[in-house]
Amino acid sequence: LTLRRLFCFNASASASVTSPKKKPLVFLGSPQVSVTVLDALLNSSSSPHSNFEVAAIVTQPPSRRERGRKVYPSPIAQHALDRGFPSDLILTPERAGEEMFLSNLRDLQPELCVTAAYGNILPTKFLKIPPLGTVNVHPSLLPLYRGAAPVQRALQDGVKETGVSLAFTVRALDAGSVIAYERFEVDDQIKAPELLELLFTLGSKLLIRELPSIFDGSAKVKAQPQDDSKVTLAPKLTPEESWLSFDQDATVLHNKVRAFAGWPGTRAKIAVIDETTSQCEILEPKIITTRASSRENVQENEVDEITFIKGAMVIPCGGCSTLEVLELQLPGRKVVNADAFRNGLRGRKLKKL
Repeated sequence: LTLRRLFCFNASASASVTSPKKKPLVFLGSPQVSVTVLDALLNSSSSPHSNFEVAAIVTQPPSRRERGRKVYPSPIAQHALDRGFPSDLILTPERAGEEMFLSNLRDLQPELCVTAAYGNILPTKFLKIPPLGTVNVHPSLLPLYRGAAPVQRALQDGVKETGVSLAFTVRALDAGSVIAYERFEVDDQIKAPELLELLFTLGSKLLIRELPSIFDGSAKVKAQPQDDSKVTLAPKLTPEESWLSFDQDATVLHNKVRAFAGWPGTRAKIAVIDETTSQCEILEPKIITTRASSRENVQENEVDEITFIKGAMVIPCGGCSTLEVLELQLPGRKVVNADAFRNGLRGRKLKKL
């Protein structure tokens, strides 16, 4: 790293006489949704009028994925490599508090660090390194939904509005002063992966807009402390939460399907009954796309029976409501619509469990 810095310095010595040195910025991110923010920074830094450069990228270490269990770099690392970013400036510590990593970071002398879904706790030793601090792109209207799954928990709660915040990072979880935010109206059919992408796109634009104030120090003056009395938390999703209970109102279930889309998904237990043989098979499909409606077409003596109406698999739920399943997926199979699933039943009946 030192040799590289010396080489870069010597190669650009003549240019530095006439142009001011760009301020080093370090970006931290890991999943695919962070790519939008990284691209915004790389594109902005390449502008002739930019006063900063992306000096390094910090991301999660390579992990084993897919059936072959091969080791793959994080989506951010792979994207950076595809863009031609130097591999020796992509840092992948197991923990952000490792002394070797912190030493390398100090050598880079970053003026500012920017995080977007990095997925690793930043210790005080890290936060003390950049003079201008560390700024986080967080997909919620802080202090609402602090934590690992702000978009998913907001959708699960059925919010009509959310947004993205640009805030300084402090030791406490997502508790730093907010520099700026943008609101976003939530459609009642949008799912978590799509909303995440939209919010990080909005957040990348917000970041580029606010970078001048961050670099000149005025952002710290205008940043507003969060109101701790309004804090809500957004803990990480777990596979154990993915099961649907049809005793709940259909709107609650519909919001959960939207929130858990992508990972870990939502599952249900359904009984398939062959009335000619009295055989019963239990299916555990993943529920992909739904909508909620009132229970207008369900008779009282059919409260456990699942029917098919106008391209939807209709499941009676609590609160005199019905969940209309439009797409579902059996284990090891492709996603199918309700009509295709119905055809595969070959006349067998369905009941909820």
